[in-house]
Parts: sequence; structure tokens; C-alpha cells
Amino acid sequence: MLTFIVRRVLATIPVMGVVALFVFLMLHLSPGDPATVIAGDYASPDDVARIRAQLGLDRPLYIQFFTWVWSLLQGDLGVSIFSDLPVSRLIAQRLEPTAMLALVTLIISVGIAVPMGVLAAWKAGGWIDRSVMIFAVFGFSIPVFVLGYILIYVFSIQLQVLPVQGYKSLTEGLGPFLRNITLPAITLSAIYVALIARITRASVMEVLDEDYVRTARAKGQSERKVLIYHALRNAAVPIVTIIGIGVALLIGGVVVTESVYNIPGLGRLVVDAILKRDYPIIQGLILVFSFVYILINLGIDILYTLLDPRIRY
Repeated sequence: MLTFIVRRVLATIPVMGVVALFVFLMLHLSPGDPATVIAGDYASPDDVARIRAQLGLDRPLYIQFFTWVWSLLQGDLGVSIFSDLPVSRLIAQRLEPTAMLALVTLIISVGIAVPMGVLAAWKAGGWIDRSVMIFAVFGFSIPVFVLGYILIYVFSIQLQVLPVQGYKSLTEGLGPFLRNITLPAITLSAIYVALIARITRASVMEVLDEDYVRTARAKGQSERKVLIYHALRNAAVPIVTIIGIGVALLIGGVVVTESVYNIPGLGRLVVDAILKRDYPIIQGLILVFSFVYILINLGIDILYTLLDPRIRY
């Protein structure tokens, strides 16, 4: 098993290299120039050229890339063009709201979707199954920002039970934290719940037709034990897979959700950096998101070996 883990860890290194190259080229070859934004609308071409030279944007593209990669290898994500602050510090300042939003969303999604999927598979063709499928369709169909504004209108404006926007740290108390994180987490978890519930239903339904499940029922085991210890346990690999894949949806949804609810997290930082063409921040954030996604998938791969020991071979 140790060999399998080492092999998977080493495989992430070239992946991060490809991600770094793609991010750099995507930003530097796309239209727009941060020097023009900094100089303003009434700047002369000489002013823009001087700013480009100060930022190092006048150098050949390959020199800019290798300079950036060398800084990355030293743990330096660069300095923001506009705020003149280290990118690592800006990310650290905005990390908590995003991390807590993602964690609460993950807890809500898995806690709701897995039981829903198991019940739908158990009662396949019944009203529970149809209800879960209808919910899944709506979860996929409604955009995150639309659902966010609907929830704000209902719970914040009409019922006035939850705040419209903002974020309260957990250090300020559990109550204020939950009141501010509830709506964003529900908004972000809708598509995630739909995705996990559908895959859980399909995986459990497939397992319920296996011979060992019929044998367990023939032995007189309770339906609850059959569903949890036989069906769900043996259907866990595809469910865990889709949870890992869904992290990509979670990362993308964070950007929209934080903008809707005015949460000062990494998603808002991404939007602000894109509008200003702040290359170092955009590059640093995409690399951080990519690293987190790769790390989670690495954890999923390792978890496979615990769920199904055959995989490690």
C-alpha cells in the first residue's frame, strides 16, 4: 500500500507543472493588460510602456514564466500588482470564510444526499424515488445565483430570519456563524446534493441486485443492516468518486456564492483580481484551487484502497 501511495504522490508533481504552464499562458495570452488598467483611461502610450517595464511585462514570455516558476519553487506566489502585498498573505486573509463555507456545504451535501440516494434505491419506482429524481433535476437546473437570490428574498427579506449577506467568524460565536453561513451553504449545496444523490441511487440499486444481498436477506438480516452494511458499503467507491469530482463544482460555486452573499473569501478575491487583471493573484489562486483539488483526489485514491483492497494492486 505504501508503494501505491508514493506512486500517486509522485504522479501529482507533473500534473501541477502542467497546471502552472496552462494558468500562465491562459492569463498572459488572453486580451487585456494590467498596465493599461493601472495607467488609467487618459494615459499616454509612454506611460503604459513605463508601467509595463516596471511590472516586467515587457520581457519575453518564457523569461516571465521561468521567473515565476522559480519564485513558486521558493514558496513565493508573487506580489499583487495593485495592493503591493504578498499574494500568500492575501490568500491567508481570505482563506477562513471560503474554507468554512466549503466544509459546511460538504457536511450538508453528504449528510442529505447519501440517505436520499439510498432511500430512492430502496424504494425504486415509488414516490420517494420520484421525489428524489425531481429534486435532482431542479438541483441541476437552477443556477447558483438564481437560487441564492430566491433564498435571500424568502428567508432574509420576507421572513427576516437570516441575514442578507456578510460573514461572521466562528470565533465570534456559533450562533452568529451559523446564521450567516446557512443560506450560502444551502445555496452552494443544491447542485452537489443532486449530483451525489443520483450517483448514490444508481450505485446502490446496482448492488441490491447482487447475490450476496439476496443471501443476507435470506438469512433474516434486517433491511436497515442490508442497506447500510451490504449495499451502501459495497457501493461506496463510485459515491466517494463523485464526492471528489464534485469538489470542482464546489470550487466554482464558491466564486458565485461569495459574490451573491458578499462573503470576503477567496471567491470574491478571484472576481476582484480578474476585473483588475492582477496576474499574480489570479495565478496564485488558481494554483491553490488546483492543488486542493489534486490533494482531495489523491485522498480519494488512497481511500479507494481501504474500501476495496484490490485497487492497490
